[in-house]
Amino acid sequence: MKYKCLLLFSGGLDSMISAKILEEEGVKVTPICFESFFFSSKQAKKSAQELGVKLRVEDISIEHLKVIKKPKYGRGKSFNPCIDCHLMMIKEAGKIMKKEGFDFIATGEVLGQRPMSQNANALKIIDKWSGLDGLIVRPLSAKLLPPTILGSGKYSISGKSREMQLKLAKKFKIKNYPSPAGGCILTDINYGKNIKRLMDIYPSFGENDILILRAGRIFWEKDLLIVVARNEKECKELQTLKKKQDVFLEPDNFPGPTVIVRRYKKSPREEMIDCGVKYILRYSKNAGENPRIKI
Repeated sequence: MKYKCLLLFSGGLDSMISAKILEEEGVKVTPICFESFFFSSKQAKKSAQELGVKLRVEDISIEHLKVIKKPKYGRGKSFNPCIDCHLMMIKEAGKIMKKEGFDFIATGEVLGQRPMSQNANALKIIDKWSGLDGLIVRPLSAKLLPPTILGSGKYSISGKSREMQLKLAKKFKIKNYPSPAGGCILTDINYGKNIKRLMDIYPSFGENDILILRAGRIFWEKDLLIVVARNEKECKELQTLKKKQDVFLEPDNFPGPTVIVRRYKKSPREEMIDCGVKYILRYSKNAGENPRIKI
Protein backbone atom coordinates (compact mmCIF):
# COMPACT_ATOMS: atom_id res chain seq x y z
CA MET A 1 0.00 0.00 0.00
CA LYS A 2 1.29 3.44 -0.94
CA TYR A 3 0.52 6.01 1.71
CA LYS A 4 -0.69 9.52 0.93
CA CYS A 5 0.20 12.39 3.26
CA LEU A 6 -0.34 16.09 3.72
CA LEU A 7 2.98 17.77 4.50
CA LEU A 8 2.80 21.11 6.32
CA PHE A 9 5.17 23.04 4.09
CA SER A 10 6.67 26.38 5.13
CA GLY A 11 9.22 26.41 2.31
CA GLY A 12 12.17 26.21 4.68
CA LEU A 13 14.93 23.64 4.28
CA ASP A 14 13.45 21.35 6.94
CA SER A 15 10.13 21.01 5.14
CA MET A 16 11.87 20.58 1.77
CA ILE A 17 14.01 17.74 3.11
CA SER A 18 11.00 16.16 4.82
CA ALA A 19 9.23 16.00 1.46
CA LYS A 20 12.23 14.20 -0.05
CA ILE A 21 12.55 11.74 2.84
CA LEU A 22 8.88 10.80 2.57
CA GLU A 23 9.11 10.40 -1.20
CA GLU A 24 12.15 8.17 -0.68
CA GLU A 25 10.01 6.00 1.59
CA GLY A 26 7.39 5.64 -1.13
CA VAL A 27 4.87 8.12 0.25
CA LYS A 28 2.83 10.30 -2.11
CA VAL A 29 3.33 13.80 -0.68
CA THR A 30 0.99 16.77 -1.04
CA PRO A 31 2.61 19.89 0.43
CA ILE A 32 0.19 22.31 2.04
CA CYS A 33 0.89 25.85 3.25
CA PHE A 34 -1.39 27.80 5.54
CA GLU A 35 -1.34 31.58 5.23
CA SER A 36 -2.85 34.26 7.43
CA PHE A 37 -2.66 37.95 8.26
CA PHE A 38 0.70 37.24 9.92
CA PHE A 39 2.51 35.00 7.44
CA SER A 40 2.31 34.33 3.70
CA SER A 41 2.88 31.45 1.30
CA LYS A 42 5.47 33.36 -0.76
CA GLN A 43 8.50 31.32 0.30
CA ALA A 44 6.56 28.05 0.21
CA LYS A 45 5.64 28.68 -3.42
CA LYS A 46 9.28 29.30 -4.35
CA SER A 47 10.48 26.17 -2.56
CA ALA A 48 7.71 24.01 -4.02
CA GLN A 49 8.76 25.17 -7.47
CA GLU A 50 12.37 24.24 -6.62
CA LEU A 51 11.23 20.72 -5.72
CA GLY A 52 8.93 20.46 -8.71
CA VAL A 53 5.83 19.79 -6.61
CA LYS A 54 2.39 21.33 -6.63
CA LEU A 55 1.67 23.35 -3.51
CA ARG A 56 -1.74 23.60 -1.89
CA VAL A 57 -2.45 26.91 -0.14
CA GLU A 58 -5.18 27.42 2.48
CA ASP A 59 -6.10 30.75 4.06
CA ILE A 60 -6.76 30.50 7.81
CA SER A 61 -6.67 34.23 8.60
CA ILE A 62 -9.99 34.58 10.43
CA GLU A 63 -9.61 31.50 12.63
CA HIS A 64 -5.94 32.26 13.25
CA LEU A 65 -6.82 35.74 14.52
CA LYS A 66 -9.10 34.19 17.15
CA VAL A 67 -6.22 32.00 18.34
CA ILE A 68 -3.88 35.01 18.47
CA LYS A 69 -6.26 36.89 20.75
CA LYS A 70 -6.88 34.03 23.20
CA PRO A 71 -4.08 31.45 23.20
CA LYS A 72 -4.36 28.53 25.60
CA TYR A 73 -0.66 27.70 25.90
CA GLY A 74 0.87 31.16 26.27
CA ARG A 75 3.21 33.23 24.14
CA GLY A 76 6.88 33.36 23.26
CA LYS A 77 9.19 36.35 23.69
CA SER A 78 6.96 38.47 21.50
CA PHE A 79 3.22 38.10 20.79
CA ASN A 80 3.65 34.66 19.23
CA PRO A 81 1.50 31.83 20.66
CA CYS A 82 3.48 29.18 18.78
CA ILE A 83 2.00 26.04 20.37
CA ASP A 84 -1.56 27.23 19.76
CA CYS A 85 -0.73 28.19 16.17
CA HIS A 86 0.91 24.85 15.41
CA LEU A 87 -1.98 22.98 17.03
CA MET A 88 -4.48 24.94 14.96
CA MET A 89 -2.67 24.20 11.70
CA ILE A 90 -2.38 20.51 12.57
CA LYS A 91 -6.12 20.41 13.33
CA GLU A 92 -6.96 22.14 10.05
CA ALA A 93 -4.73 19.70 8.17
CA GLY A 94 -6.40 16.87 10.08
CA LYS A 95 -9.83 17.94 8.84
CA ILE A 96 -8.59 17.92 5.26
CA MET A 97 -6.85 14.58 5.81
CA LYS A 98 -10.03 12.89 7.00
CA LYS A 99 -12.28 14.53 4.41
CA GLU A 100 -10.07 13.83 1.40
CA GLY A 101 -8.64 10.44 2.26
CA PHE A 102 -5.04 11.16 3.20
CA ASP A 103 -3.40 8.62 5.50
CA PHE A 104 -1.41 10.94 7.76
CA ILE A 105 0.06 14.41 8.28
CA ALA A 106 3.76 15.24 8.20
CA THR A 107 5.72 18.29 9.31
CA GLY A 108 9.29 19.54 9.03
CA GLU A 109 9.56 20.02 12.79
CA VAL A 110 12.86 19.18 14.47
CA LEU A 111 12.90 18.13 18.13
CA GLY A 112 14.48 20.88 20.25
CA GLN A 113 14.98 23.33 17.39
CA ARG A 114 12.53 25.88 18.78
CA PRO A 115 12.35 26.02 22.58
CA MET A 116 8.65 26.83 22.87
CA SER A 117 6.91 24.85 20.15
CA GLN A 118 9.28 22.00 19.29
CA ASN A 119 10.24 20.57 22.66
CA ALA A 120 9.10 17.05 23.54
CA ASN A 121 6.25 18.24 25.77
CA ALA A 122 4.88 20.66 23.17
CA LEU A 123 4.88 17.94 20.51
CA LYS A 124 3.00 15.62 22.90
CA ILE A 125 0.40 18.33 23.53
CA ILE A 126 -0.09 18.84 19.80
CA ASP A 127 -0.38 15.10 19.14
CA LYS A 128 -2.87 14.59 21.98
CA TRP A 129 -5.16 17.56 21.49
CA SER A 130 -5.23 17.37 17.71
CA GLY A 131 -6.74 13.89 18.02
CA LEU A 132 -4.11 12.63 15.56
CA ASP A 133 -1.75 10.75 17.85
CA GLY A 134 0.29 8.37 15.70
CA LEU A 135 -0.79 10.11 12.51
CA ILE A 136 1.65 13.04 12.72
CA VAL A 137 5.01 12.14 11.18
CA ARG A 138 8.10 14.27 11.74
CA PRO A 139 10.63 12.64 9.40
CA LEU A 140 13.70 14.57 10.57
CA SER A 141 13.33 13.52 14.22
CA ALA A 142 11.19 10.39 13.85
CA LYS A 143 13.75 8.06 15.45
CA LEU A 144 13.68 10.15 18.65
CA LEU A 145 9.89 10.27 18.90
CA PRO A 146 7.17 7.67 19.58
CA PRO A 147 6.40 5.36 16.61
CA THR A 148 3.82 6.55 14.09
CA ILE A 149 1.93 5.03 11.19
CA LEU A 150 5.30 4.77 9.40
CA GLY A 151 7.04 3.07 12.31
CA SER A 152 10.10 4.35 14.18
CA GLY A 153 11.68 6.41 11.44
CA LYS A 154 15.20 6.69 10.08
CA TYR A 155 16.52 10.08 11.22
CA SER A 156 17.33 11.43 14.69
CA ILE A 157 18.02 15.12 14.09
CA SER A 158 17.59 17.41 17.09
CA GLY A 159 18.60 20.88 18.26
CA LYS A 160 19.47 24.01 16.32
CA SER A 161 22.47 22.74 14.34
CA ARG A 162 21.81 22.44 10.60
CA GLU A 163 24.78 20.20 9.86
CA MET A 164 22.71 17.12 9.10
CA GLN A 165 20.13 19.08 7.11
CA LEU A 166 22.87 20.50 4.88
CA LYS A 167 24.19 16.99 4.24
CA LEU A 168 20.69 15.82 3.33
CA ALA A 169 20.18 18.83 1.06
CA LYS A 170 23.28 17.76 -0.82
CA LYS A 171 22.09 14.14 -0.93
CA PHE A 172 18.70 15.12 -2.33
CA LYS A 173 20.24 17.73 -4.69
CA ILE A 174 18.34 20.63 -3.15
CA LYS A 175 20.35 23.66 -4.25
CA ASN A 176 18.10 26.66 -3.67
CA TYR A 177 16.67 27.02 -0.19
CA PRO A 178 16.17 29.98 2.17
CA SER A 179 18.35 30.88 5.14
CA PRO A 180 16.79 30.16 8.55
CA ALA A 181 14.39 32.96 9.44
CA GLY A 182 11.12 33.48 11.26
CA GLY A 183 8.37 33.69 8.67
CA CYS A 184 5.79 34.90 11.18
CA ILE A 185 5.74 38.61 11.95
CA LEU A 186 4.34 37.87 15.42
CA THR A 187 7.87 36.85 16.48
CA ASP A 188 9.11 40.39 15.77
CA ILE A 189 9.55 42.13 19.14
CA ASN A 190 8.46 45.61 18.00
CA TYR A 191 5.47 44.35 16.08
CA GLY A 192 4.52 42.21 19.06
CA LYS A 193 4.59 45.25 21.36
CA ASN A 194 2.33 47.16 19.00
CA ILE A 195 -0.16 44.30 18.70
CA LYS A 196 -0.28 44.03 22.49
CA ARG A 197 -0.88 47.78 22.83
CA LEU A 198 -3.61 47.55 20.20
CA MET A 199 -5.32 44.66 21.98
CA ASP A 200 -5.18 46.47 25.33
CA ILE A 201 -6.86 49.53 23.80
CA TYR A 202 -9.15 47.87 21.26
CA PRO A 203 -9.63 44.08 21.77
CA SER A 204 -11.96 43.75 18.77
CA PHE A 205 -9.27 44.84 16.28
CA GLY A 206 -9.43 43.33 12.80
CA GLU A 207 -7.50 42.89 9.56
CA ASN A 208 -7.09 46.57 8.73
CA ASP A 209 -5.63 47.31 12.17
CA ILE A 210 -3.15 44.46 11.80
CA LEU A 211 -2.01 45.56 8.36
CA ILE A 212 -1.59 49.22 9.21
CA LEU A 213 0.87 48.32 11.99
CA ARG A 214 3.20 47.13 9.22
CA ALA A 215 2.81 50.18 7.00
CA GLY A 216 5.26 52.64 8.57
CA ARG A 217 6.79 53.96 11.78
CA ILE A 218 4.39 53.35 14.66
CA PHE A 219 3.72 55.72 17.56
CA TRP A 220 1.09 55.80 20.32
CA GLU A 221 -0.26 58.78 22.23
CA LYS A 222 -3.06 57.91 24.65
CA ASP A 223 -5.62 56.08 22.50
CA LEU A 224 -4.17 57.45 19.26
CA LEU A 225 -2.25 55.35 16.78
CA ILE A 226 0.08 57.37 14.55
CA VAL A 227 1.55 55.76 11.43
CA VAL A 228 4.28 57.62 9.53
CA ALA A 229 5.16 56.31 6.07
CA ARG A 230 8.88 55.74 5.42
CA ASN A 231 8.80 55.57 1.63
CA GLU A 232 6.57 55.90 -1.42
CA LYS A 233 5.33 52.31 -1.14
CA GLU A 234 4.10 52.89 2.41
CA CYS A 235 2.49 56.19 1.39
CA LYS A 236 0.40 54.23 -1.11
CA GLU A 237 -0.39 51.54 1.46
CA LEU A 238 -1.71 54.12 3.93
CA GLN A 239 -3.89 55.55 1.18
CA THR A 240 -5.59 52.15 0.78
CA LEU A 241 -5.78 51.41 4.52
CA LYS A 242 -7.29 54.70 5.73
CA LYS A 243 -10.72 54.54 7.35
CA LYS A 244 -13.42 57.18 7.31
CA GLN A 245 -12.77 58.25 10.89
CA ASP A 246 -8.98 58.49 10.43
CA VAL A 247 -7.12 61.76 9.99
CA PHE A 248 -5.07 61.42 6.80
CA LEU A 249 -2.33 64.00 6.25
CA GLU A 250 -0.04 64.70 3.28
CA PRO A 251 2.52 67.49 2.75
CA ASP A 252 1.32 70.01 0.15
CA ASN A 253 4.24 72.35 -0.60
CA PHE A 254 7.21 70.37 0.75
CA PRO A 255 8.59 66.80 0.58
CA GLY A 256 7.55 64.63 3.50
CA PRO A 257 5.74 61.50 4.64
CA THR A 258 2.08 60.59 4.57
CA VAL A 259 0.67 60.24 8.10
CA ILE A 260 -2.44 58.55 9.45
CA VAL A 261 -3.82 59.21 12.92
CA ARG A 262 -6.40 56.68 14.13
CA ARG A 263 -8.35 56.93 17.36
CA TYR A 264 -9.65 53.93 19.27
CA LYS A 265 -11.64 55.79 21.92
CA LYS A 266 -12.85 59.39 22.05
CA SER A 267 -9.95 61.73 21.38
CA PRO A 268 -11.18 64.98 19.74
CA ARG A 269 -10.54 65.32 16.00
CA GLU A 270 -8.66 68.58 16.64
CA GLU A 271 -6.23 66.66 18.85
CA MET A 272 -5.78 64.07 16.13
CA ILE A 273 -4.96 66.75 13.55
CA ASP A 274 -2.46 68.47 15.86
CA CYS A 275 -0.82 65.13 16.53
CA GLY A 276 -0.56 64.31 12.82
CA VAL A 277 0.89 67.71 11.95
CA LYS A 278 3.53 67.28 14.66
CA TYR A 279 4.71 63.96 13.23
CA ILE A 280 4.62 65.04 9.60
CA LEU A 281 6.85 68.01 10.41
CA ARG A 282 9.15 65.91 12.60
CA TYR A 283 9.92 63.59 9.69
CA SER A 284 10.15 66.25 6.97
CA LYS A 285 13.60 67.73 6.36
CA ASN A 286 12.69 70.82 4.31
CA ALA A 287 9.23 71.94 5.37
CA GLY A 288 10.15 75.63 5.11
CA GLU A 289 8.70 78.56 7.04
CA ASN A 290 5.11 78.21 5.81
CA PRO A 291 4.40 74.51 5.35
CA ARG A 292 0.98 73.56 4.00
CA ILE A 293 -0.51 70.17 4.88
CA LYS A 294 -3.46 68.56 3.14
CA ILE A 295 -5.96 66.96 5.56
